[in-house]
Amino acid sequence: MTVGPASIDTRVRPATLPQAALLQRYNRPGCYTDCYCCDVYGNVSQADFVSRFYCTTLFRAERLVLRLFARSPSSDAQALALAKGERDQFAAWTVEARADHQLLMCDLAGRTRSWLMTESIASQSGTRLYFGSAVVHAAQGTGDDRSTSALFKLLLPAHRLYSVALLSAARRTLTRNARLRS
Repeated sequence: MTVGPASIDTRVRPATLPQAALLQRYNRPGCYTDCYCCDVYGNVSQADFVSRFYCTTLFRAERLVLRLFARSPSSDAQALALAKGERDQFAAWTVEARADHQLLMCDLAGRTRSWLMTESIASQSGTRLYFGSAVVHAAQGTGDDRSTSALFKLLLPAHRLYSVALLSAARRTLTRNARLRS
């Protein structure tokens, strides 16, 4: 926890999915959802958060993997266009929904969702950054439900660590850029 003038909590931590979250539609039986948040000093726009998130070194590594194995190339310029609302497709995702302070992305297979949201913390002169995901399981009764579920359970700890690392990387980038502007 970083202590400053308003004493905000900069740690990435699990959070309850806000009621107004676009990801709420997947917070139901048959789907896995998670939500992480952290706070940063100052006002961070949704567009800045989205562009910084998708342009961190860690996410660039994921983009490289997607380019090589899923034939889904992407660039920082495309991430910026996505963040500004000028683009609805990025790497292996398409925009499922947008709101003023939220973005919900769906992978090309339709099985996973990624969600980013900013929320002003006016009383603390900061911004809360949210990152969450959803995994939509295969329709009941298909032959691969058990193996998909078992594989998912096996990979879940790595997914959680990666989610925290992604949000931490975005937080660091936003914090570093805020210091450079000061």
